[in-house]
Amino acid sequence: MSRFKTLIVIVGLMCTAADSMRFDLTSGGTKCISEDIKTNAMSVGKYSVINPNEGFPLPDTHKITARVSSPYGNNYHTADHIESGNFAFTAAEEGDYTACFWAPDHKPPLTVTIDFDWRTGVAAKDWSKVAKKGQVEVMELELKKLYDTVTSIHEEMFYLREREEEMQELNRATNSKMATFSFLSLLVCLSVAGLQLWHLKTFFERKKLL
Repeated sequence: MSRFKTLIVIVGLMCTAADSMRFDLTSGGTKCISEDIKTNAMSVGKYSVINPNEGFPLPDTHKITARVSSPYGNNYHTADHIESGNFAFTAAEEGDYTACFWAPDHKPPLTVTIDFDWRTGVAAKDWSKVAKKGQVEVMELELKKLYDTVTSIHEEMFYLREREEEMQELNRATNSKMATFSFLSLLVCLSVAGLQLWHLKTFFERKKLL
């Protein structure tokens, strides 16, 4: 049993895609975070500004603008002048998705601290709701997590295999082009050498040196 749980923990750590961070943003500045997401993968995120005056309303100088966009510039989340927010989407495009945050300009400059949590794939699923809805035992829940994790690994392996095949095809095409280019270069060099010999022979014949 302990080995099984250890396997679950290890595989889960290998495959969980979750970014939880805290960062500072200067007035008038911008901070962008990118996440490589595959097509049809689920992604959820939440962010909040840390109130410098706990117990009091957040000042307007600390409210931010947030935007989440796809690799092709499609907006998945936009919010202006807010202190916190969240987003969730299923990726329709493959590539680097970007979450950007802007702090309003202020004189003198201020520092805005933001907590940001971004999860994709298996890590994006709310397992507490799954357990509550299905009334499953702890072991069944762990098996569900393991199944989703293995499925994620399987999809990742196919994705990497496709990328490898694409790279091999590109290498073959490049090698073919280089071979053609080398042959043409050799042909041009031989042609130029032949023309030079012909020109020299003609020159010497005119000068009656041959």
